[in-house]
Amino acid sequence: MEPVPRTLLRDRAYAAIRDAIVTGAIEPGAVVRDADLAERLGLSRAPVREAFARLVDEGLLESKPQSYTRVTPVVAADVRDAAAVVGAMHELVTRVAVPGLFAADVETMRAANTRFAAAVRTGDVDGALQADDEVHDVLVRAAGNRAAAATIARYTPLVRRLERRRFGEGGNCRSTGLHERLIEACAAGDVDEAVRVTAEIWRSLADLADLADPADDD
Repeated sequence: MEPVPRTLLRDRAYAAIRDAIVTGAIEPGAVVRDADLAERLGLSRAPVREAFARLVDEGLLESKPQSYTRVTPVVAADVRDAAAVVGAMHELVTRVAVPGLFAADVETMRAANTRFAAAVRTGDVDGALQADDEVHDVLVRAAGNRAAAATIARYTPLVRRLERRRFGEGGNCRSTGLHERLIEACAAGDVDEAVRVTAEIWRSLADLADLADPADDD
């Protein structure tokens, strides 16, 4: 057996810590220590430190040298900014992807939206957000724009934190109806309508940030 590449350990640490922050398993304001998380993840401290640096760059952690590293608060302005950037990237990939979609791609989106609707009905936050990603990931993959895909992956977690909180409080996380309109536009090859619906979806997430508690802007 060959050793696991260092980059894979770093990515494993990053994904695990990012997901814990997004789900709230590690709460806003919580101080994180590389030694503690390395032990919990079964890793050395080096890949955890590398993950910390990446998460600081992405706005999920904040660090004061020789003092602390902690989870950032959910700040409405940051969510609005992230939603605007991610929304613009989704509009871009939608415009590029729709003309080249296959029937199988559209069916994949329909199946994901069915799972999304079922998860929303039952209050399954994780299932709803995973299915939501699956709907839009079809377009991201079909577009083949690596820069757009990387930007979406980088900034979506900032939006997800607030989206999860609101959904958990009994709100809705996006609309099955909006997804249906998007899918029908994709099936018809209607690029302009698909882009309009995509913009509406992400505008609704920016609006979600506007409804954030005043404390979220501290």
